[in-house]
Amino acid sequence: MYFPFFISKKYTLNRKNSKFISFISAISIFGIALGVATLIIALSILKGFANTLTTKIIDFDSHITINSYQTILPDYHFVLPKLESKLYGAVQTINPFVSKLAIISSGKMKEGVNIKGIRSSDKWNGIKSNLIEGSFELSNANPPSIVIGKKLANKLMIKIGDKVTLFGLNADKIPTPENPPNIERFIVTGIFESGMAEYDDLNAYVSLRSAQELFNLGDNITGYDIKVKNISKIDSLTNYLSKILGYPNNVKSIYQTHRNIFTWIELQKKPIPIILALIIIVAAFNIVGTLLMIVLEKTKSVGILKSLGAKRKQIISIFLYQGIFLALTGIICGNILAYILTYLQLHFKIISIPSSVYMMSTVPILLSVNTFLLVSAITFLLCIFASVIPAYIAAKIKPVSAIMFN
Repeated sequence: MYFPFFISKKYTLNRKNSKFISFISAISIFGIALGVATLIIALSILKGFANTLTTKIIDFDSHITINSYQTILPDYHFVLPKLESKLYGAVQTINPFVSKLAIISSGKMKEGVNIKGIRSSDKWNGIKSNLIEGSFELSNANPPSIVIGKKLANKLMIKIGDKVTLFGLNADKIPTPENPPNIERFIVTGIFESGMAEYDDLNAYVSLRSAQELFNLGDNITGYDIKVKNISKIDSLTNYLSKILGYPNNVKSIYQTHRNIFTWIELQKKPIPIILALIIIVAAFNIVGTLLMIVLEKTKSVGILKSLGAKRKQIISIFLYQGIFLALTGIICGNILAYILTYLQLHFKIISIPSSVYMMSTVPILLSVNTFLLVSAITFLLCIFASVIPAYIAAKIKPVSAIMFN
């Protein structure tokens, strides 16, 4: 067995005469483990927030939205094929829609709501995957169907099969005795819950034809929802469409529509390097303190080893091995602790948060092997670097002085 490794193992595992050092080593390992676990959990939560928010927003909105400064977009049957030909190969879907504000009423309860009319043939997998009751079949039967959010359903105290009344402006004109608002009855066929109060409280979905009839738009629409194949091309495609379409079309990417949310996500990422540095530096100081204590206690032993012919390099190696042992033990324990806590949160939703503030009801976690590896690697390197200081001090001890040391 390699001599420095053998001696280091004896120092580490022999607890008869080094109970205090063993206690200090345990504290050091605990400190490293706690720092590593905290950092992994923090990074996993931040990534979870970013991923969950982005996914939910994209599921319920689109990558690119085209609407009009003049309220409506005519001739979508003619425009849609042209858009598809210009963006061929770059987009997944282009869906026409009608989006207007209305009042929804059930009994004596009334609420403002954004009505979005979409074609039943279009793919809205995000909404369908978040359905908790009923189905997402939007029909024009009498009465036509409507799908609403859970929070809105709770406010209006309605359930699947109940009928609601929608009040919509007639051709976007102010209601007058000569131009009363359009009133139509709908039947609730589905209830969705995204976890985002903004969507669950304010949005309701009907068929495109039902929305056109409610707002008296004829065969016109208010916009197009576009989903691209490669999200990295969202900004370039947005600029391209702005140039080729021009006025009165208004082209916006999801990053522009939800600028405040994506800015907040980016802001959360900025303190990560500082947090990473502080936690790992604390872990490194634990190593330094522990090894210095070991050096002080083992000064006489170091002197004996040097008097027996141990070289300076071997003495340094002995304490470096101890630093590696403490670092690896702490990192492994930290990884296990982080995995257990994140697993519990993922499967049992232990920590809940107000959805009205954070747009989700539980703390999101995104488990990533890269997060565990990054934190572990940086912690290990800094701990080894920190081990050099006490190892170098031990190597400078003079044999005579060390043997006489009490």
